[in-house]
Amino acid sequence: MEDEQEPLVLHTSAQFRALGHPLRHRMVNVLRQRPATMSELTAALGSTKGTIGYHVRVLREAGLVRLTDTRQVRGGTEQCFALARKAFTLDEHAGVGAEFLLRAALAEMLSSRPGNAEHTALQHLWLTPDEARALAARLASFVHEKHAAVDSGAEPYGLLLSLYRADIPVLPLGE
Repeated sequence: MEDEQEPLVLHTSAQFRALGHPLRHRMVNVLRQRPATMSELTAALGSTKGTIGYHVRVLREAGLVRLTDTRQVRGGTEQCFALARKAFTLDEHAGVGAEFLLRAALAEMLSSRPGNAEHTALQHLWLTPDEARALAARLASFVHEKHAAVDSGAEPYGLLLSLYRADIPVLPLGE
């Protein structure tokens, strides 16, 4: 049996196509909070049941969303859906990576409320490889801690972390 605490490693074209659609990307973000019914997803995303049903099916076929429960309501069947895993990660051999994540983050940023610009900055740090590993571990720990539960009164913020070796030429020491 798969460990549901381990991230789902994304590697198929169906998974990337499924996450590449803005509504499905938003749907995944909604389901990160908790499992939801089709009606709850429809209300949260401001769409129609038919549209949401189609996109849930695409996510299910890609292995990203699963059916968790069904119950009879007013002569019909209500279905509840959850993410297949709490977190996703990219397969290092998938051929996509930073570009895929940057496009997703940019789509969220551009549709975001005004006033977020002060939270966006490109910074460069001069670190040893050991310092870079330690920083990445601290950031991952912080994200895991804050992602564990939705706090009352907290608002969602996107966090795109990419600790990468920058292509910045090094000047020789000055005289």
